[in-house]
Amino acid sequence: MHDAAGSPLAAWDSFYVIIGSSAAALIGLQFVVIALLTEVRRRSTTKEIDAFATPTILHFCAVLLVSSIVNAPWPSLSGADLALGVCGGVGVGYVAIVIRRARAQTSYQLVMEDWIWHIVLPFVAYAALFAAALALGRYILISLFVVAGTALLLLFIGIHNAWDTVTYLALDHMQSPDVPGRSG
Repeated sequence: MHDAAGSPLAAWDSFYVIIGSSAAALIGLQFVVIALLTEVRRRSTTKEIDAFATPTILHFCAVLLVSSIVNAPWPSLSGADLALGVCGGVGVGYVAIVIRRARAQTSYQLVMEDWIWHIVLPFVAYAALFAAALALGRYILISLFVVAGTALLLLFIGIHNAWDTVTYLALDHMQSPDVPGRSG
């Protein structure tokens, strides 16, 4: 049995408690934002929610999951690397779903910044998590820093995308009802 206090993961406890807690709080705030969207004059379709809001929640959940994985009392790194690898692999697959969903919705045309923050950066983060999991047994210190960087990147992606969505909807809602194409 491996001593949890002597595990290389133990040094990361505070880091993952902070970002895991932040991710959990932001998940709750995102639910509040979605609830407030019912008050917006312009209705969002499920295609928009699936393409933009759901991935944001998933990125926050991934941070929470990675934090939980790293803080679990693993008897060896082989359990943690498997769990992190699955998380990274599923994340890469989910980015492919997000690409399909972003292209399927028709009410918003993505610009370069959207492609970067909704597609490219999440793909990089999940691919890095997968790669770090594969390397964890051999390159422990570097892999743990990559996992931490990935979790932090996913947290920032979620924050950016949530803010982007809220500001877009706030500005859209503030436009006057007599704008062509809008009903009042």
